Amino acid sequence: MATLKLELGERSYPIHIDSKLLNQGNLLSTYIRAKRVCIVTNTQVAPLYLDKVKRQLTDFQVDEIILPDGEAEKNLANFEKIMSHLLANTHGRDSTLIALGGGVIGDITGFAAACYQRGIDFIQIPTTLLSQVDSSVGGKTAVNHPLGKNMIGAFYQPKAVLIDIDSLQTLPAREFSAGMAEVIKYGILGDGEFFVWLEHNCDLIKAAHPSVLIEMIERCCQCKANIVSADETEAGVRALLNLGHTFGHAIEAEQGYGNWLHGEAVATGMVLAAKLAVAMNLLEVSELRRIEHLLTAFNLPLQAPEDMGFEAFIKHMRRDKKNIGGKLRLIIPTAIGQSVMRDDISEGMLQQIL
Repeated sequence: MATLKLELGERSYPIHIDSKLLNQGNLLSTYIRAKRVCIVTNTQVAPLYLDKVKRQLTDFQVDEIILPDGEAEKNLANFEKIMSHLLANTHGRDSTLIALGGGVIGDITGFAAACYQRGIDFIQIPTTLLSQVDSSVGGKTAVNHPLGKNMIGAFYQPKAVLIDIDSLQTLPAREFSAGMAEVIKYGILGDGEFFVWLEHNCDLIKAAHPSVLIEMIERCCQCKANIVSADETEAGVRALLNLGHTFGHAIEAEQGYGNWLHGEAVATGMVLAAKLAVAMNLLEVSELRRIEHLLTAFNLPLQAPEDMGFEAFIKHMRRDKKNIGGKLRLIIPTAIGQSVMRDDISEGMLQQIL
């Protein structure tokens, strides 16, 4: 088992990564402080893993909430559904929520935990690659709004993150590829050696070699843990984790949540950010080509939707959470392994790129 710790003082927590992790009930129960547990999952994950998790919790009083699958379900209506279930089943402040699923389930469950009775415990059990390397770590919780992605939420840390790589065996190929966009992001934004490692281990990653997957996920989680420990609420360096996301969130919002997977939109967003960097003479064309080549190796899109022009992008980008004082703030790669935030990029320059 690979284990690392996200250091946040009294709110620090472990991240465990292994195969057969869902069979280790003694590990899961370590992070539950009372007898009441509610598992939040979805219609795709429940038939695969819900009973396996419940078997590890025979000493607890367990109920569950099964939501529909998909990014479109990360909304206020389902948030209210979770609240109503917790109230109707008399859950108290000592209850624990378990998020069993991908990023949508993790985000909405974490937000519910942050809000219910002003905060209860929750545990992340991410079952998709994207959630394992990114959304389950760091305490960003939220729901979407038709006018913007993740605009309603809170910073709220879990008690633990349990990553079982065996869940990737049931993950559709498209979802695995989408997760690889977030993996590649870490290499571009701050770890050039990891980017090279990904280039060299492409075939083993595609073959789902267990030790390679554990190492890959561990390196991503460690990178994110280091950044979050230094800047929990995104006042500074944590914003670098949004590389590709300003463009990507615009694509998701415009195309309708779920039509483009989050990782697909981020992949295209990273290419657009890199093209912008090339236009600003901040990034070598050869570096852009390496980024495009690695994304292509995992069947990720490089081009924005054909029906999405500048005006469609900019209306969403103007609402981005990183913007301050009406200025667009974008994360731009200056080399593979190095990125910066810029707030001096004109809409005219963006129009040229888009």
